Amino acid sequence: MESSRDTLELLQSKFGEKTFTRQTTKDDILTLWIPVNQIHAILHYLKIEIEQPFLFLYDLTAVDERTRNRSTNHVPHADFTIVYHLFSFARNSFVRLKVGLFGEYPSVPSITHLWVNANWYEREVFDLFGIKFEGHPHLTRILMPRTWEGHPLRKEHPARATEMGPFRLWNEKQDREQAALQFNPEEWGLKRQSDDSDFMFMNIGPQHPGTHGVLRIILQLDGEDIVDAVPEIGFHHRGAEKMGERQSWHTYIPYTDRVDYLGGVMNNLAYLLAVEKLAGIEVPERVKVIRIMMCEFFRIASHLVWYGTFAQDLGQLSPVFYMFSDREKVFEIVEAVCGGRMHPNWFRIGGVSQDLPLGWEKLVQDFLNYFPKRLKEYDKMVLRNSLFKARTIGIGIFTLDEAIEWGITGANLRACGLEWDFRKKQPYSGYEQFDFEVPIGNNGDCYDRALVRVEEMRQSLRIIDQCLKNMPAGPYKADHPLTTPPIKKHTMQDIETLITHFLNVSWGPVIPAGEAMSCIEATKGANSYYLTSDGNTSPYRVRIRTPSFPHMQMLPYISRGYTVADLLSILGAMDYVLADIDR
Repeated sequence: MESSRDTLELLQSKFGEKTFTRQTTKDDILTLWIPVNQIHAILHYLKIEIEQPFLFLYDLTAVDERTRNRSTNHVPHADFTIVYHLFSFARNSFVRLKVGLFGEYPSVPSITHLWVNANWYEREVFDLFGIKFEGHPHLTRILMPRTWEGHPLRKEHPARATEMGPFRLWNEKQDREQAALQFNPEEWGLKRQSDDSDFMFMNIGPQHPGTHGVLRIILQLDGEDIVDAVPEIGFHHRGAEKMGERQSWHTYIPYTDRVDYLGGVMNNLAYLLAVEKLAGIEVPERVKVIRIMMCEFFRIASHLVWYGTFAQDLGQLSPVFYMFSDREKVFEIVEAVCGGRMHPNWFRIGGVSQDLPLGWEKLVQDFLNYFPKRLKEYDKMVLRNSLFKARTIGIGIFTLDEAIEWGITGANLRACGLEWDFRKKQPYSGYEQFDFEVPIGNNGDCYDRALVRVEEMRQSLRIIDQCLKNMPAGPYKADHPLTTPPIKKHTMQDIETLITHFLNVSWGPVIPAGEAMSCIEATKGANSYYLTSDGNTSPYRVRIRTPSFPHMQMLPYISRGYTVADLLSILGAMDYVLADIDR
């Protein structure tokens, strides 16, 4: 709060008090509405001129305000809102800036000259809302096909396929779709030849095993050397943010499981923390520790998938079988506790679905006894392997300044030497009560990124051990009317209680109007949900900020000058999930 007051005072002294309209939010992030004609000046000041600057463009998105309930919306009137989330590592604080836009298809100045990672975020807003960014170097669709009609996150766009009529693919349309898939180098500013050689353009994916999903990368090659690369995403786009507008606050929980589908309940936590901020729900201590324990199990499970497939990408076949077997041991615990494995859908608003089962302590203790020895074996098998080292040390290097400029978080950021982990710096769900270290690297290359993730698994074991030894007693859900229905026997005696029970179960809870963002240290980096409620049974706007999206945007920058073989090392060390990119 002190940092927010300081930031506001500095902005007001520089630009005048009347320039800013402050908005109160449920997450206590400094939220300011600014004029569209002063975007450049204010953002330049926050990044370049202010003491302890906001170097990190954390997120950039938009909201279609046209159908919002105005009686609950105590903010300046606008048809659309552009929302900038900036972060200062020095201040350890966010600032949220909003710009109101008017008209059917408004435009706003691009900020790609200030932050290079604004490129993809602005393209996403253009694609999904139809808002133009003046001065953007290549404003084209990024998630939807080029031939798509409409902008999906506008309120008039259908939310269900059944509202769009049957799909038909006539010959002319098929030809048009095929033509749209053809890559034109000139369109991206790429040359077909240099002074002394012709460049070759090659597709990697969208069926290549090294892309770990439906990702297409077009490489501009001079022999085997990469001159440039153009990632094409969106093959996995399922409209997770649009789905949030038609699901209840409760029924949207399983959809979050499927974003980073290796992160399991960790996705649920990022969403539920934001819902609980909006609703003013304080969860019991037992809930906090249970959630942390399950999240750390999924961190290990996710890292094991990354570890085994990374080694496989670089030519080792055995590790992936060993590591997937150990992942099964994690899933045995998850299944015993949650009933599900990859997508347990077990966390709830205000708590968890049910209490820990009898015998959970033995399952957890057995794994804590077993897994450290396996990690030592993997060190010998993979990290100390000469071929693994040859293909990762000095490959895909980026500096700390470059990482911040491109929006890199998680292990990829820590491999550059910055000891930054949201579990430590902005603790949530009780992480401040746990003793663990934040591993870092020094060189910012593929090998250091591997070292950091392997050490993170050891630190997750430390956290799980503390959960086991210090699990608090108490309820597994909050005693709050928005999360816990009335006792069933009372519903048969009192009509008001019966109505409350019926509405909460059938419609779901009505979350008070407001805005809130949560930010957690997910398996692949900083993951957050920015939720807007207008006092209804469904969110008005769900914004999912995922770590993999900016990570993939940096791929061309860090792969230039390396070979095609090195590209697989760079992709493997990045640790992304396509659903986490596309949503």
